[in-house]
Amino acid sequence: MSGRRIRTLTALMTLALALGCKTPASQAGAESTPPSKGAQAWQRKQTDFWVDPASDAARQIRQWEREGRTEDAEALKLLAEQAVAEWPSGDDPVPDVKTAVTSAAKTNSTAVLVAYNIPHRDCGQHSGGGATDGGAYRAYIDAFASAIGDHPAIVILEPDAVPHIVDGCTPGQYHDERYQLLKEAVDRLRAQSGVKVYLDAGNPGWIKDPGQLAEPLRRSGMAVADGFALNVSNFHTDDDVIVYGRKLSESLDGKHFVIDSSRNGNGPLTGRADAWCNPPGRALGTPPTTDTGDPLLDAYLWIKRPGESDGECRGGPPAGRWWAEYALGLVRNVQR
Repeated sequence: MSGRRIRTLTALMTLALALGCKTPASQAGAESTPPSKGAQAWQRKQTDFWVDPASDAARQIRQWEREGRTEDAEALKLLAEQAVAEWPSGDDPVPDVKTAVTSAAKTNSTAVLVAYNIPHRDCGQHSGGGATDGGAYRAYIDAFASAIGDHPAIVILEPDAVPHIVDGCTPGQYHDERYQLLKEAVDRLRAQSGVKVYLDAGNPGWIKDPGQLAEPLRRSGMAVADGFALNVSNFHTDDDVIVYGRKLSESLDGKHFVIDSSRNGNGPLTGRADAWCNPPGRALGTPPTTDTGDPLLDAYLWIKRPGESDGECRGGPPAGRWWAEYALGLVRNVQR
């Protein structure tokens, strides 16, 4: 990995003390593994993004308080107080989208949403599924966009969809349709006055040469999109992702990008083929903010919802299910 990114700690003393409390070694996600070279100190930042008061983390805090796990509940507030993306249902995105954007409006904040329903999604793996066909996907995107209305929102469009074309995981007979659906999705979402759209472009550990993504992203509507998203649901350090993003931007006429920093505080687990799936010893990364200090980097976002499982590995529940002990591990492992 490249050099470490150090930030000054400004968290409140009481919260720091809570984070320092010990947690049982048996708890999932808190396994003792040395931090990778990309470990970074954690600091609170102001954010303009919507924080869901009814998130899984917020509900878990209330449950633990009832059960007397007060130290764990206090520690988990570090997660519950941050803005995380909403992943609306593929069957009917309207209720989730409307709840997010209307709630955000009450706090003058911006909802971060993920459109994740492309046909043949995830090549049928842990997060397989998606719309049954192109027509169903167009209806999904239209409903998604209409539910946003005139509210401000950031939409991360179809994690993995373009990289899975590049790596060959998605069969060739679906490529042309996928390009067309993504392009139409960008157009439809950008028709809403307050929406910014970022096409997913994988991470530095997946498609090693970012130049390979440039033409597929162009075919997917990059000219109309606001930019691309990197590191979604992955663990690469901010420094490494920024280097990768700048190289890809050069191939895309200077397009901007956003980074998923939700779980990259200790960087990736190395030397394991399954390092992407509920790896132990990981930590929360840079909090969501538009204060990036980089003219090409529009925001650090928590796109993957910290504490939700990557899949049924290392004792985890199915992909997307809340896993409280793993969430607690991500908090306990924050660099202080």
